[in-house]
Amino acid sequence: MSGPTASTASVLVTGGAGYIGSHAVKALRQQGAQVVVYDNLSAGHRPAVAGVPLVEGDVHDGARLRATLREHQVNAVMHFAAWLSVGDSVKDPAGYYRNNVFGTLSLLDAMVAEQVEHLVFSSTAAVFGNPEETPISETHSTRPINAYGETKLAVERALPHYARAYGLRSVALRYFNAAGADPDGELGEDHAPEQHLIPRAIDAALGRDTFQVFGDDYETPDGTCLRDYIHVTDLASAHLLALDALRAGAGSTQYNLGNGRPTSVRDVLEAVERVTGRRVPLTMGPRRAGDPAVLYASSARIARELGWTPRFESLDVIVETAWRWREAHPQGYGEKRTY
Repeated sequence: MSGPTASTASVLVTGGAGYIGSHAVKALRQQGAQVVVYDNLSAGHRPAVAGVPLVEGDVHDGARLRATLREHQVNAVMHFAAWLSVGDSVKDPAGYYRNNVFGTLSLLDAMVAEQVEHLVFSSTAAVFGNPEETPISETHSTRPINAYGETKLAVERALPHYARAYGLRSVALRYFNAAGADPDGELGEDHAPEQHLIPRAIDAALGRDTFQVFGDDYETPDGTCLRDYIHVTDLASAHLLALDALRAGAGSTQYNLGNGRPTSVRDVLEAVERVTGRRVPLTMGPRRAGDPAVLYASSARIARELGWTPRFESLDVIVETAWRWREAHPQGYGEKRTY
């Protein structure tokens, strides 16, 4: 493949108006890259990418994708456009396969047709399922227990074939739990409805919402799930390093992204209470289908090969950035809300 050079081309960020995508867009712009966002705005927000070219389109629209790649002389793609709820994927696996797998294949086919050869793919720790050992390394077996993880793994399994047949090289980044907000206060987490633990706990502390713990009978020290929380700005920096590696000739691979520390739901609630100075009222509920008891990462490979290390390791710091965004933006990016 051949195409525009890195100095003249744009990076296409699908789902770039969403939570993690918008932080990656900011990091790219700070690096001096030309960026174009492709988003259907079903979960993204125009204000999150103000000043950046935004093409409103769906990844299933191959013709629009190809036109966008040509028009903006794209030579690399960061792909965030996907559905991401574990619980919803258990209820609607067909929808998740259509959106996450078919949509990504549409993007890959457009990239091949337009000779775009570098992809950074937003994957997930859900590809591992119930861990056989922790911390989880990239060599751990992949046995998802929900449709969300299965759809991401299906794409991961397709990528080596696209590399061999078409020269499309990729890095799949397996996130653990993305959390926090832009330290500058420009960007934050704004989902409707909100499903992630930290913003839900903050909203409960602010009296805007209720908070339910999904299961307190797991085989963990305090009975609640253990997860690995990684700051969204650290995730964004990993995407830049992955793209730099591909442009330098690196082959296709996968990396885990986490802090490497297990943190329970109760630990998070205590951190929210410390940071906000407010109590988090809560109720206990049953386990949620598709949730493993423990997930935390070994990020040794990306540290060794790309030099990536998280800057925002402290749970209190992660929560504090989320708190500042949530408190300052009670309406998120401006849509009307009812708490």
